[in-house]
Amino acid sequence: MTETHSKTIGYILWIFGFLGAHRFYYGKPISGTIYFFTLGLCFVGWIVDLFLIPSMDREADLRFKPGKVDYNIAWILLTFLGMFGAHRFYMGKWFTGFVYLLTGGIFLVGYVYDYWTLNDQITIVNSLK
Repeated sequence: MTETHSKTIGYILWIFGFLGAHRFYYGKPISGTIYFFTLGLCFVGWIVDLFLIPSMDREADLRFKPGKVDYNIAWILLTFLGMFGAHRFYMGKWFTGFVYLLTGGIFLVGYVYDYWTLNDQITIVNSLK
C-alpha cells in the first residue's frame, strides 16, 4: 500500500483540529465543517481525534490514489497559500490558479470549496495518464 497522506501532517493539522483542519485533510469534509462550527465539538472530539488519526490515515491511504501530485504538498499549499492559488498551480490547473491569484481564491469561496474537494481533485489528476 502506497501512502498518500502523512500522519505527521495529520498531527500538525490536528493542532488546528478544533477548526476541522485534520478532518478535511483526511477526506472527511462533513465532520470537518461540524468541527469548524463547534470548535471540535467543544474540544472533546478534538481530543478523541488525537487517538483516531492513525486509523484516519490508513483509511485515506486506501481511499485516495497516489500519483504525480503529492497530497501532502498540495494540502500545505492550500492551507498556507490557497487564496493565491498555489495548490492549483501545483496540480497543473493554471487557469484557475490565475483566477485564484487575481481574486483571492474567488473571494475565499473557492478556497473553502477546495478544502471540501482537494483530495478528490488530486485523485482525478493522479488518475490521468
